[in-house]
Amino acid sequence: MTRFTAGTEASAVITASREEVWALLEDPDAIAEMTPFVKRITADGDHWTWELGGIEVLGKSVSPVFTERMDFDEPSRIEFTHDPPAGRTERSAVEGWYDLAEHDQGTLLRTSLEICLDLPLPRLSAKAVTATMKGVVAKMGDRFADNLLARLGAREV
Repeated sequence: MTRFTAGTEASAVITASREEVWALLEDPDAIAEMTPFVKRITADGDHWTWELGGIEVLGKSVSPVFTERMDFDEPSRIEFTHDPPAGRTERSAVEGWYDLAEHDQGTLLRTSLEICLDLPLPRLSAKAVTATMKGVVAKMGDRFADNLLARLGAREV
């Protein structure tokens, strides 16, 4: 197994209140519905287990499952840290945050995430795998943003 990593950061001002944005971001069902490739998110207190499917990486189909500890600082920040249950090894992980701030036109939403996958591919394939992962992450981010705006009835300023 080789560990591959890709990350992204984004920010946008959207025409919705911070409370409306927060309500969606703290709802695992809403996040699952808005995020491409996410089959389901199961919440158990402050731990959310994400199940993804249908992601192709160099001819290999991967369906990552990972557990995140969710730390909520309402209404301004959500941090997520990989934290699998004791005794369970997960071959994928995500670390990151959502940051929400008041803005005169709505809410400034900033995000950051880093995805790590252990794949049965040689280290020499790192450039191709990382490029593929970045493409998938970008597609997920774009579609998540579109779905978030649609659910809020908002637009990006």
